[in-house]
Amino acid sequence: MRSDGRKPNELRKIRITRDYLKHPEGSVLVEFGDTKVVCTVSVQESVPPFLKGKGQGWITAEYSMLPRATQTRNIRESVQGRVGGRTHEIQRMIGRAMRTALDLTKVGERTFWIDCDVLQADGGTRTAAITGAFVALADAVIKLYTEGVLTTTPIKDFVAAVSVGIVDDQILLDLNFEEDSRAKVDMNVVATGSGMISEIHAMGEEHTFSREDMDKMLNLALAGIRQLVELQRSFFEVRGGLWLRKNVREASLEG
Repeated sequence: MRSDGRKPNELRKIRITRDYLKHPEGSVLVEFGDTKVVCTVSVQESVPPFLKGKGQGWITAEYSMLPRATQTRNIRESVQGRVGGRTHEIQRMIGRAMRTALDLTKVGERTFWIDCDVLQADGGTRTAAITGAFVALADAVIKLYTEGVLTTTPIKDFVAAVSVGIVDDQILLDLNFEEDSRAKVDMNVVATGSGMISEIHAMGEEHTFSREDMDKMLNLALAGIRQLVELQRSFFEVRGGLWLRKNVREASLEG
């Protein structure tokens, strides 16, 4: 039994609240246990220079953490004058994940800006951000469709992410901070609703791990992602390739 009472293969309580903010084209509050992240999507009617004239769109992401998202206050990176390596890595990971979700050749020369801001951190902020950002992105695309800006909803599949690791020689799903800080091995997995893998980050913290361990962790992560995708499905109806919003503002998964 884990410190929070979960079984090894059990997710934390997951909650997604959509339309969390008034102004963005898409916004959610996503909660993985005590980790809370606001994800917003803003649509910009232009693309980066390398895509101008090519008739396709782009998705990019920014990630930040509030100073008291953690137990002690962190200095804002804007004050430090540079984005840290961890932040850069996470926002690139979010951007890559979201680009697997959308057919960018069908959205015109538009950029979807994903902003993920961590209100409270207790492990798994990047996986929570990816899982929530998908709902916000799909909402933004559907909004453009309902306004007549797009002729279709070119969403390819659901995308979600979860962490898994080896803690005290046991493989655990969806690590909180206490578990993550003790993990011998930490893995983050991004996958689609059809079970296709988008990205895997796995590393031993001064330890090594076997191929058998990796397969077990990956299988556990994919099982967790299937549950997260089912939660995402609560917000959408897909008819003949057309994505529509369900009249659902909040959905949760008890783990």
